Amino acid sequence: MTADIVRLPGGAEPLPVPNTLSLVRLLRLASPALPVGAFAYSQGLETAITEGWVHDEDSIGDWICDGLEFNLARFEAPVLHRLMLAWSANDLEEVRRLNDWFLAARETAEFRAETAQMGHALRRLFEATKDFAAEEVAALRFMEPVAFPAVFAFAAARWRIDPADAISAYLFAWAENQVNAAMKAVRPGHVGAQRILARVSAGMPEQVERAMRTQPEEISNCTPALAIAGCLHELQDSRVFRS
Repeated sequence: MTADIVRLPGGAEPLPVPNTLSLVRLLRLASPALPVGAFAYSQGLETAITEGWVHDEDSIGDWICDGLEFNLARFEAPVLHRLMLAWSANDLEEVRRLNDWFLAARETAEFRAETAQMGHALRRLFEATKDFAAEEVAALRFMEPVAFPAVFAFAAARWRIDPADAISAYLFAWAENQVNAAMKAVRPGHVGAQRILARVSAGMPEQVERAMRTQPEEISNCTPALAIAGCLHELQDSRVFRS
């Protein structure tokens, strides 16, 4: 987190003081308890389990690592970073462009509905909690539908959360939700789930750094297996999740 510096007497080395309020607010944004309905979505993982592509701890880890590397880190994270920059600059036209781009790039109808529903829920939450001035929240109203990353980036920018920290939290929250979804079907156990999270977390620092230096022409979400799983899920008879 962004920190101030405290000078110590006697010429000792200064100690960084973390911005605790920003940290707590970021924890709120990344919390599984955030009432935006993320728990209702598996983003194709349910189909991958049904089809037998994912069936144990190793294959769950492979699926989530690939999703992070080839979709989240190369598309969602760079777009989230650019949304934060646009909100910080109050460039609402750029925010709208990025929001529309993100919605258009969703691979299936379910994936698009997911981000729109979660974005709507987070916007309504901020209206209810009064975390922001009415005129600030009104800026979110000029987009309809509004994608979840656009609202997440709005809060992170307004709360002056460090972009690297915000992206890290976004990626981890996605990975944790994937593990929780897998827990309902494959049941790797709580220790197995933590091993998966430890494995996928190890690559996040490099993914965050890369996302922040990604140029617009390099942004890509080419994940055919994910798109196929999402399409198959729309036709799946028996299902627990909405995507």
